Amino acid sequence: MLVKVLSAAHCGLDTIGIVVEINMAARGLPVFDIVGLPSKAVAESKERVRTAILNSDIEFPQRRIIVNLAPADLPKEGSCYDLPIAVGVVSMVMNFEVPKDSLFFGELSLEGTVRHTKGTLLAALYAREEGIKNIFVPQDSANEAAVVDGISVFGVKNLNQLLAHILGQVLIAPAQYKDNKPALNHDAEFDMSEIAGQTQAKRAIEIAAAGGHNCLMVGSPGAGKTMLARALAGILPMLTERESLEVTKIYSVAGRIAAGGSLVKLRPFRSPHHTISQAGITGGGSIPQPGEISLAHRGVLFLDEFNEFPRSVVEALRQPMEDGTLTISRSREQVSYPSRFMLVASANPCPCGYLRHPSRACVCSAREVEKYRKRISGPILDRIDLHVDVPVVDVEELARNAEMKKLQESSFAIRERVIRARRLQDTRFADDTICANAEMKNRHIGKYCRLSPQAKQILLRSSSRFALSARSYFKVIKVARTIADLVSEKEISCEHIAEALRYRPKLKEEL
Repeated sequence: MLVKVLSAAHCGLDTIGIVVEINMAARGLPVFDIVGLPSKAVAESKERVRTAILNSDIEFPQRRIIVNLAPADLPKEGSCYDLPIAVGVVSMVMNFEVPKDSLFFGELSLEGTVRHTKGTLLAALYAREEGIKNIFVPQDSANEAAVVDGISVFGVKNLNQLLAHILGQVLIAPAQYKDNKPALNHDAEFDMSEIAGQTQAKRAIEIAAAGGHNCLMVGSPGAGKTMLARALAGILPMLTERESLEVTKIYSVAGRIAAGGSLVKLRPFRSPHHTISQAGITGGGSIPQPGEISLAHRGVLFLDEFNEFPRSVVEALRQPMEDGTLTISRSREQVSYPSRFMLVASANPCPCGYLRHPSRACVCSAREVEKYRKRISGPILDRIDLHVDVPVVDVEELARNAEMKKLQESSFAIRERVIRARRLQDTRFADDTICANAEMKNRHIGKYCRLSPQAKQILLRSSSRFALSARSYFKVIKVARTIADLVSEKEISCEHIAEALRYRPKLKEEL
């Protein structure tokens, strides 16, 4: 007797249909085997399925049972095949037909309940693309799949409930999507009004948030670099529908959506420690999983103590920063993950941190300072749009800020300007694949960045004087476009170009 049950496998963010074939022979010694390149987790599925069936008060057949996961040459990973295997085995015991227009996806516990399973959203998207009408997923994952229109999503609590539905005894109601709207954009650690001084740095952070630009802050310890980066989370706009689906797919396949969760609405803010490995930042493994730069897609990747990160980790950012995608190649497979993130980094000017400090002497030698600076290569610095000096704040200004906090501009007020600028960009790039000014290619710059004659002259003279590379030249225009968007100007004027040029350091002053 042979039964076929539909399921799905993930290869990066691509989903492939899997046909779970269960054959129960009339003769032969009792055995339960799974073939079709299963991983350790899949191979152990037979023990979970056997125990779950028995604990659901269903007799497990003492026959020769072979499960084939087709196509057999594709490596299978994860615990999502428990449910389809169990349904196939029980269908032969209870003599019912498995629905052919249904896909089954989920992990079983030993007591027969269906656990929250990663990758449910991608399975639902695949079902819609293939015209599959119904998908049975864990109850805790149903809201994640219910985002997808055009299919019926059934949240399954346990194996007995699923069998009662298939047999027509007690039907499961299709899951309805529940929009879990966050009360605030981010539970930011700091508000902009809490940061004393740093007017120029705050302005740079606002521009970075408005256009999705990369930003490097350099200053002595305690100047407020980390506070500024943490406060950035509070001025970021919500993800658009298109961006939200992109981010949710990554978090779904990585298993980072909580039970009962659904679409990711907040922009990611990832802050890995400087001891992170190259695989941790880019992703990897025998079956490649997304790394920090993919988890930061459409959000922020904050690298504190930038110069302390291993050079290999920093250099691994080059291609993703430029292309917005990352391809991980292994002997068995090759997967691609999106990585359109906003890099925000902070660094000290020297190893001791007090170079050019107004009141403390630097104890580093010229050779130590030079060696420290060379930890970050020129190509990486050239890919950063905004270079900001964060000076030391005077003690008197700190005391004055505590008294005049109400007069300081809050994150809410700044965020309103950022949202207006982002809305202009949403309209501008409605027919393109990009979402922010920082993502513009040369063809977009020619189309959307109209410079006044005076602005062109200033840009040309400055490019020659500061020896800007071609990449830096276009980055100045992108930043100027964002500055113009913040004041709702269609044309880029000389004031916008002049401000954008302030964030391009002279080569001899770059870290």
